Amino acid sequence: MKLDNRVAIVTGAGRNIGEEVSKLLSSEGAVIAVVDIDQARGEKVASDIVKSGGKAKAFVCDVSSEADIKALVKNVTAAFGKIDILVNNAAISDNKHMFEIEKADWDKVIAITLTAPFLMCKHIGKQMADQGHGGAIVNVSSTSGYYGRNRAIAYTAAKGGVVNMTRSIAIQLADYNIRVNSVVPNKIGSPVGKDDFDPTRPVVNLRNRSGVPIDLAKAVLFLVSDDADFIVGADLFVDGGCSTMMPGGS
Repeated sequence: MKLDNRVAIVTGAGRNIGEEVSKLLSSEGAVIAVVDIDQARGEKVASDIVKSGGKAKAFVCDVSSEADIKALVKNVTAAFGKIDILVNNAAISDNKHMFEIEKADWDKVIAITLTAPFLMCKHIGKQMADQGHGGAIVNVSSTSGYYGRNRAIAYTAAKGGVVNMTRSIAIQLADYNIRVNSVVPNKIGSPVGKDDFDPTRPVVNLRNRSGVPIDLAKAVLFLVSDDADFIVGADLFVDGGCSTMMPGGS
């Protein structure tokens, strides 16, 4: 198996993309730290993995809290002995026009969607560096980090930050044999922060279908596995080709 005996932390793992990533990495041999702020959701995913023959444990963490992140690193290391993989998936969106959003809303989106991945990379990257055998990190960005939107401002700013932050972290952790990349989804599964997936939601892409969580999970698996050993600081678009299309073109 591609990830045999590796320990992976997946944030926002209680549903949607994070859940699918956790289950797919487990199927390839990884031990999964299922991280979510909702204890019940996290425990359900961890239980599903264990029932299917994998190894997993749920961890409650407010990723906007540096103290919680530090505790998470300590607790995962105590439980599993090491950390080999980090998938920064947790995020929230504002879905507001700039005239409507309050500073408190802006601050919360930035804290969870941009600052949290930085802090996770910092503290888990340090743990990986101290272990001395390298690791792999994947940050979940979004096509919203590359293109403007008329109904979100904090989210687009945060995801744009994730894109270039990933490149800088890739450079800074390269000396420790830690590979850092990002995946770039578009309308995959349920909307950010929501449980329900509407397969009839309008999409415009070259695959003529909505993206589903397994689409992104497979990309994450590739990037954290040895198959991607020579890929560092890359942004892997998993968007059905929508970003290649010129608006108004034919």
